[in-house]
Amino acid sequence: MSKPLETVLEPAASATDAPEARITPEEFRALLDRLHPFAAVLGVEILDIRHGQATLRLPPSPSNQRLGGIVAGPMLMGLADLALYAAVVGATGIAESVTASLTINFLRGAPAGGIIARARILKIGRMTAGEALLLPEDGGDPVAQVVSTWSVPRKAP
Repeated sequence: MSKPLETVLEPAASATDAPEARITPEEFRALLDRLHPFAAVLGVEILDIRHGQATLRLPPSPSNQRLGGIVAGPMLMGLADLALYAAVVGATGIAESVTASLTINFLRGAPAGGIIARARILKIGRMTAGEALLLPEDGGDPVAQVVSTWSVPRKAP
């Protein structure tokens, strides 16, 4: 029997089982500020980065909402993309990685309030694959599920 997605995408219980992340949350924030200033528009908080995993938070804001008071889809897509980017850089250390594809499945309206993105990498290589689950901060069922591939350039010799 398979585990629920919330359980599958929770950070690993033991940090000793996985390699150390290639970037800290503070270093990732500085990277975004330096190379991706557009990310500041979302106001995303970086809660945790591990090797191949990341947890980010989209804080509640009326500017993130659309008609009906739900969080707008583009905000959720941006959150997912940044969470997956953090997981990719956390696993590879390669900031030049770029999104090759991103598919989002909206499962229900995202209620006004904070949204948590839990991302994890499934395969690491020149073409890296990952997934993310977006959850209301106050609990409840997932609002979106994301699958993504990333082009990871080879490091210079």
